[in-house]
Amino acid sequence: MIAVVYSGSRHADWKLAEKGKIVSEFKTTGINPFFNDENHIRQFLNKNAQLINNAEKIKWVYFFGAGASSEERQSIVTNALTEFFRYSKVVVEHDLKAAALATCGDTPGIIGIMGSGSNAAYFDGKKVIENNFGLGYILGDEGSANWLGRNLLKSFMSGLLPAEFGEKFKKKFDLDRTQILDKVYRQTQPALFLSSFSDFLIENRTDEFVKKLVLKGFDLYFKTYIVPLRKQYPDAPLHMVGTVAAGFQELLKEAAKNNGLTISSIIKEPIYNLLKYYSNKN
Repeated sequence: MIAVVYSGSRHADWKLAEKGKIVSEFKTTGINPFFNDENHIRQFLNKNAQLINNAEKIKWVYFFGAGASSEERQSIVTNALTEFFRYSKVVVEHDLKAAALATCGDTPGIIGIMGSGSNAAYFDGKKVIENNFGLGYILGDEGSANWLGRNLLKSFMSGLLPAEFGEKFKKKFDLDRTQILDKVYRQTQPALFLSSFSDFLIENRTDEFVKKLVLKGFDLYFKTYIVPLRKQYPDAPLHMVGTVAAGFQELLKEAAKNNGLTISSIIKEPIYNLLKYYSNKN
């Protein structure tokens, strides 16, 4: 049996499969070594009945996650998973590698992530080429769920939301200035709070305020991440992955076109393609 995991900061998708057939699939809270230490991950694993019941049967664990971008942070996840899955070989990679394998397989391409956070890179068919992107929810993540949430809240607190849309927001979330500032500046993992508004924005994607906000974020994303990569790799196809990319597909294509780009594919959840990829290798 193999386990394939694709984790953002908010959610993690788990697929357990044997001989290419899914035995169990479920979602959990995300595992991000930037925010979670080994002890936290171990405690999380030991509380999940699905994992406890299957741990001894799993021979390979393929984990791909946001924040797992360096050997030091990958080792945090590797150590916790290896201790829990005692009979397994564990592979831990960055979520960019997951996006690359899910869209490109073993062929080159430019891959972009737009989910809780945002990132992009060139994949040469074997490895993701390192770059200076991926600056996180404070310095980067243009166009992502937390960027959209941050700008939504800023508009709300500045009194800049259109009246009708502002009423929708207040009815949905019942938040005031004090609560928002507390969640952003005093509570742990503010990025999760900021990204939690993406479903609301996707539900209201035809609203003019939402469309302008999303197009602004996507334009920043393409100019910051993809246009420089396109100059380096002019013939590489562009693939996009993530809940925000999939939830705003038409606006994503519009922003890409405005920047002289064409998107070859958009995938919401790369885990199914990852499962197929690794099932064929085991």
